[in-house]
Amino acid sequence: MNQRLYEILSEHLTERKRNLFDDVANHRTRYITLILEDLYQAQNTSAIQRSAESWGLQDLYIIENAHSFTHHRRVAKGAYDWLDIHRFNESIDNSKSCIEHLKENGYQIVVTALHENAIDPDQLDLNKKTAVLMGTELTGASETAMKMADHFLKIPTCGFTESLNVGAAAAVIVHDLTRRMKREKKQWQLSDEEKLLLKIKWAKKSIHWSKYLTDMFEAGELK
Repeated sequence: MNQRLYEILSEHLTERKRNLFDDVANHRTRYITLILEDLYQAQNTSAIQRSAESWGLQDLYIIENAHSFTHHRRVAKGAYDWLDIHRFNESIDNSKSCIEHLKENGYQIVVTALHENAIDPDQLDLNKKTAVLMGTELTGASETAMKMADHFLKIPTCGFTESLNVGAAAAVIVHDLTRRMKREKKQWQLSDEEKLLLKIKWAKKSIHWSKYLTDMFEAGELK
């Protein structure tokens, strides 16, 4: 059913767009993901979305405890439209809810922090799905995140500045980990069904009359 729906939608896409969807879907991953905990500067959240989408991450997990998630479309360059954004903002401790959800789905939780046990990205064991948590700009990761972390991560620097801006740090980490993930031949790609569902979602965003086509298909008027 999903395959036929995509065939119908893809008839309204250019060949270039269809090929682009195929190529991007083949490079998408859920093996590595990012958690943004209470980030409040839209410049940062937008830059992180752009980096995540550029290097193939499909999911972003957003924790909203004290701050609501915002972004600048101009800075993000449309990345928000192509990502799956999962927002946790309905409990007393949204950090706990988000981390528990990811652990239940097989992720190790890696918190970026200047911690005595923090390791470099190239030392992190990637034999398990990995969710990297970036803490809020001013104070870093919450106490909950620190207690629930499986590992702590730092980016080695050699200047007077001890740490990077959260947007820059996220870009470095995503770049390093996705390169390692592919080089070490993990089972990092999406399943065929996941790729198909993504292409349907992207097609719907790209075709102004996609709801009309989808409604007709579901009603049995398009076969």
